[in-house]
Amino acid sequence: MKIKVINPNTTASMTDTIAAAARAVAAPATEIIAVTSRSGAVSIEGHYDEAMSIVGLVDAINEKPAADAYIIACFGDPGLLAAREIAAGPVIGIAEAAMHAASFLATGFSVVTTLERTRIIAEHLVRNYGMEHHCRRVRATDIPVLELDKPGSNARAMILRECEAALSEDKSGAIVLGCAGMADLNRFLEDKLGVPVIDGVTAAVKFAEALVGLGLKTSKRGDLAYPLHKPYAGSLSAYAPPNRPNGLANPG
Repeated sequence: MKIKVINPNTTASMTDTIAAAARAVAAPATEIIAVTSRSGAVSIEGHYDEAMSIVGLVDAINEKPAADAYIIACFGDPGLLAAREIAAGPVIGIAEAAMHAASFLATGFSVVTTLERTRIIAEHLVRNYGMEHHCRRVRATDIPVLELDKPGSNARAMILRECEAALSEDKSGAIVLGCAGMADLNRFLEDKLGVPVIDGVTAAVKFAEALVGLGLKTSKRGDLAYPLHKPYAGSLSAYAPPNRPNGLANPG
């Protein structure tokens, strides 16, 4: 099977980190297609960044090669429902995947993320995903996303300290890493903390493999049906939804 892992920011080195984590857990027969967005911000650290990333995300889904499943490798899960409208195969956001995985492994987890403003966004996702009874706290380290990708940064030590505080103060049994740029830290942190540390990229890969293996696709009944055919104006005219007679789908 083919899984397209999309980094919605434009920093290719971060895509390399994400791709390495995804390939490390993928089954031998799974091909990971790692894609860096061609438009948008170098890092996604707010609502505006997320909104501006969605066009690049749509491009990445629509471009060849098509895939059996798609992963949005940003913890804000930007454009998740829109992506599910346009793709036939499963689309998984890494925040949703990580939170569900953590709920299987502990009765309570803490999310450790980057900036304070992204902490607030993550709290919105906790509520949207019905995880209030599982998530004990979302914690910000105030590390800019691109610091995670910088050699010599003390980001790893700062994240470890925040995880230790989560275990002692929140009494959590697991840690969810709140940024795709942390995808290479889960094993290091597990060795230090002695609890499950869930990276959403790797969790999403295994969920995607399971859904595709079960022959399941995104429902096209109701609000996740393909977008209604209509003209779009201005710079978005090229993104007008195509006419799909009888609801026929693109292969992806």
